[in-house]
Amino acid sequence: MCVSNSPASIHRVFITNLQKEIEKQTGYRSPRRRRSESQYDYEVYHSLEEIQSWMFEMNRTHSKLVDMFSIGKSYEGRPLYVLQLGKRSRAQKKAVWIDCGVHAREWIGPAFCQWFVKEAISSYQYDSVMRRLLNQVNFYIMPVFNVDGYHFSWTTDRFWRKTRSKNHKFHCRGVDANRNWKVKWCDEGASSHPCDDTYCGPFPESEPEVKAVAKFLRKHKKRVKAYISIHAYAQMLLYPYSYKYATIPNFNCVESAANNAVTALYSAYGVRYRYGPASTTLYVSSGSSIDWAYRNGIQYAFAFELRDTGYFGFLLPESLISPTCTETMRAVKAIASGLLKKCETERHRFPYIYKHTLGHI
Repeated sequence: MCVSNSPASIHRVFITNLQKEIEKQTGYRSPRRRRSESQYDYEVYHSLEEIQSWMFEMNRTHSKLVDMFSIGKSYEGRPLYVLQLGKRSRAQKKAVWIDCGVHAREWIGPAFCQWFVKEAISSYQYDSVMRRLLNQVNFYIMPVFNVDGYHFSWTTDRFWRKTRSKNHKFHCRGVDANRNWKVKWCDEGASSHPCDDTYCGPFPESEPEVKAVAKFLRKHKKRVKAYISIHAYAQMLLYPYSYKYATIPNFNCVESAANNAVTALYSAYGVRYRYGPASTTLYVSSGSSIDWAYRNGIQYAFAFELRDTGYFGFLLPESLISPTCTETMRAVKAIASGLLKKCETERHRFPYIYKHTLGHI
């Protein structure tokens, strides 16, 4: 794996044997390590089949906190499973949506979604913050958004990104599930060509996976207070807008939440995340899920870009699953905890934000 640092094409080789690195992650290990919940290894990557079996197991063994359901089917007919995590209550609770695996090759995403569920359940008894969160908030966790693409990245092409839908005019398959949302669809930062990695699709919500999640969120939008999408890689925490250079109306509240999240993340291992509007911090892109969520009334919409910054890229070693998930857990808990407090929007209450040293906006 190499990167070009300039138009003059100066290359640095980061990974000399790419195939060996890939094989390490799809590896030949004892199936027992991956199966039963008590022996389930959260520090290895898991295939779609294993993740779905794990979801059934969590639903069966933790019925007081977990409820599993399907919100639809993928292009290839696979169920789109979601776990609801939280103490059962008659009251209408606030909710947080977290999806992972929108882009197939970003394997650390599904690993984090599983880690989040495991940590939430195991720490419920002794962690007062987590207990309060699960008592007062429902988390909707979708460990693998792009089920067809994720399966394909295990069986055929480790670097596959898109969905697996067929195009009638071209042999190229798939749509970028983060360019297919009905918000400034197929504008800057998205491609109209089916063979491109950022192909926006033939029309908004053309992908059944996107359509199913959008339908679910529309149905529950009065209760869903935060939308969080887990991606990789870049070490960033992004919020709207993606499609334009403009400041969102509740910028101070969202910026404060982002600051608290990256500060909490940093406290684990000293890893620095940049944060800010997606358009200025990463790049302009249209038809993204965070812009759609924000436009549909979800006031806190975030996309995490997890480790690293390019050395391993999408091939983040399994040895880094634990630290990556541990620090990200702190950030997500900080965001969720913030929803239980009223945001004070006066600028002078957060003077430290405006002296922030990350210098990214």
